[in-house]
Amino acid sequence: MPSEYVPVALKQLVFDRAKGMCEYCRSQAKFAIDPLVIDHIQPVSKGGATRSENLALACQTCNNYKYTKTEAPDPITDQVVPLFHPRQMVWQEHFSWNEDATKMIGITPTGRATIALLQTNRPGVCNMRQILVVMGYHPPD
Repeated sequence: MPSEYVPVALKQLVFDRAKGMCEYCRSQAKFAIDPLVIDHIQPVSKGGATRSENLALACQTCNNYKYTKTEAPDPITDQVVPLFHPRQMVWQEHFSWNEDATKMIGITPTGRATIALLQTNRPGVCNMRQILVVMGYHPPD
């Protein structure tokens, strides 16, 4: 079995722990415009293990933009900083929502770098958030 194989029970644990939403952009599985997948926070190609503490639930687009990256430049300072790590960091300490909860705002260098790299405020996601706000399903926290 390749090291990136994730057993079904472990996938379920990751899904349940994330409450069925992308741990980066907060897209909810039941409304997501992209499927949710298992992300190796520390990529297998960089020595990351397929263990619960190294796995996060991510929408396919966040996962694609992240790819094997673990750091990115803060768009304000241009300093390279770690990306948001869902197992070691608290989402609310790095991100918040704008007034109408349609866009994520980075409140730390890590938050800003993660938003910029993963493009968490891409138009389709913001449009979905707008609809979900009206329906009372967003923000999910």
